[in-house]
Amino acid sequence: MLRIWRVSVLLRHLSLALLSIIAIIAVLESVSDYRSVQLASMAYLAIAAGGLTMLTGLNGQLSLGHGAFLAIGAYTTALILQKSANTPILVVLLTATAVTMVIGAVVGVAAARLHGPYVAGATLALAIGVPGLAIYFDELLGGEQGLTVRALEVPDWLGDLAFFVTGNEMSTSKYVAYLGWFCLVVVFVLLANLSAGRVGRRWRAVRDDEVAASLAGINLGRTRVQSFVVSTGCAGLGGAVMALSVRLTAPSGFPLTLSLVLLSAIVLGGLGSLVGALIGAALLTFLPPAVTDLGLSAGLTDIQAAELTPLIYGLTTIAVIVLAPTGLVGIVGSLLTRRSRHRDRQLQTYNDQSGSKEIRQ
Repeated sequence: MLRIWRVSVLLRHLSLALLSIIAIIAVLESVSDYRSVQLASMAYLAIAAGGLTMLTGLNGQLSLGHGAFLAIGAYTTALILQKSANTPILVVLLTATAVTMVIGAVVGVAAARLHGPYVAGATLALAIGVPGLAIYFDELLGGEQGLTVRALEVPDWLGDLAFFVTGNEMSTSKYVAYLGWFCLVVVFVLLANLSAGRVGRRWRAVRDDEVAASLAGINLGRTRVQSFVVSTGCAGLGGAVMALSVRLTAPSGFPLTLSLVLLSAIVLGGLGSLVGALIGAALLTFLPPAVTDLGLSAGLTDIQAAELTPLIYGLTTIAVIVLAPTGLVGIVGSLLTRRSRHRDRQLQTYNDQSGSKEIRQ
């Protein structure tokens, strides 16, 4: 069984997913509704960041417009629930993901013809233009005020099961948090398997050397579009969970800074690493309120404390880029590698000393 676990990548990922679900249940059942809302925010940011780190870290495409795809997923969710409030939530999530992937495929085909900063510029224009569509089509998309999203009702069977297992009633905020984190686990398992398989190897080959990848028979355009579609699908799902959590979808919720902070989050955590995407999402979620509370306790006004957050986040990003180009995950990996090398040197020294003693005897 241990040998199969070592060989089977899927089995390892499913085992980690099961352990993650147990940890999620333990955490969510021990926190308040306020923390549940924060954890739901972390979940949809991590879903979007996971797709973006695959696109940028594994395939080498720099996207500055993923906030636009979050908006597409969120608006799709809001429109579906306004037209039919009884639509099963799984259908809503899958539809929002599919719609975003279709639009991502169209954009990806155009972006596949571009290289380097031109891809970033094209996606940057998308991030600026997509929120403005809500103002232009105000009758359908609500204009500046946006669309309200009804609060989800906890299914009776799930509420009864939660009360039977935990003895606590499941609130709406906790239900959305569970939904977001279970979506996150599914997405990360799929992305981890893509990364470890043939698809991931093709993405890395195109990132490392396009000429060598082309000579090896890899279709560069198809590979770029494929990674772009997967990444935008993650962003669409993240936007759907965001709409369910925030319960309001408006242009002000998807500014250009959203795309930029998502990119900085995966840089902080570590490009190409799903764990790094999770760490970056945690920083985006918990760092701003912590810095704001710290500023208020230091005697700053509300405005000054709020302006302190982007300053601290920017300085943290600069420090990580300068001191640890591989991100926070890279720091941990370097420490573990150094420890392993030190242990190997000690073992080698011990073996050499033991051999010398045996020769003298």
